[in-house]
Amino acid sequence: MHLIWTILVGFVIGVIAKFIHPGDENFGFVTTALLGIVGSLAAGYAGQLLGLYAAGQPAGFIASVVGAVALLYAYTAVMRRRAGS
Repeated sequence: MHLIWTILVGFVIGVIAKFIHPGDENFGFVTTALLGIVGSLAAGYAGQLLGLYAAGQPAGFIASVVGAVALLYAYTAVMRRRAGS
């Protein structure tokens, strides 16, 4: 059940990140969920490692969205650079 919850929350975070980030990425359900999950994991572990918040706090959700947006910006930058080469 934890895996299903992680996928659903990751998808929601990925969708929020896509709304915040300007651009036209044609991501499907799986890619959007992966974006949210990876951004969530990266920001969650970094925030807890730095002692900014504990697991389960609302700040973790906000940090997850910020992490997913940062990941989306990085992905866009790499794709632009690759297209320019």
